[in-house]
Amino acid sequence: MMVSGAGAVFVRELKQAWSGGGGVSLPLGFFAGACSLTPLSLGPEADLLRAAGPGVLWIALALSSLLPMERLFQADLEDGTLDAYAGSGVALEWVAAAKTAAHWVSTGLPLALIAPVLWIMLQGPVSSMFQVALVSSIGSAAFFFFGAIGAALTAGVRRGGLLITLVALPLYCPAMIFGSAALYGAASGGDWTSPLMLTSAAALFAIACSPFAAASALRAAID
Repeated sequence: MMVSGAGAVFVRELKQAWSGGGGVSLPLGFFAGACSLTPLSLGPEADLLRAAGPGVLWIALALSSLLPMERLFQADLEDGTLDAYAGSGVALEWVAAAKTAAHWVSTGLPLALIAPVLWIMLQGPVSSMFQVALVSSIGSAAFFFFGAIGAALTAGVRRGGLLITLVALPLYCPAMIFGSAALYGAASGGDWTSPLMLTSAAALFAIACSPFAAASALRAAID
């Protein structure tokens, strides 16, 4: 019952994300735009871009992951869908996990797929494109699931985007530190697997804890 209900929520969220309205394109546009402006501000020197590129790419990925968070739970709370979920017998933990996973698939994975293109634009080595896509995929999962906690806590607050940022950014710190270290290792030809494992640990921690924290916040919002 729980798994089938969560699967139905996951499919519904994917259909809504890909049905139009520009919800997916906004984070992608922000990610590409933020990285594209870097050469204009730092200058065209390849060495400078190569040194700053991994950090710029990672910061832009984290901020892009925050953009869809405001509407993750708020729309369902406003139109009564969350109340329907709460009365359907499906635990809100499963609902929160399914909704967050669907948003990561529809937005987080596309962000990770365009990351190697932006990496090349920032003078990153072509040989590291696979590592960049892998690190970005895992890091974006951590960002989305940590961000879901902030989204649930502010679900009942109109225009709560700033509050989501204040809640989520401290939770982003482990993934920010280890993910950027993995990118710098990939750029320099050094060790990138050790920080990748730590980034994966941060993502797994987020996936394990986020549904329970988000569900508790959503129950308070419904009541």
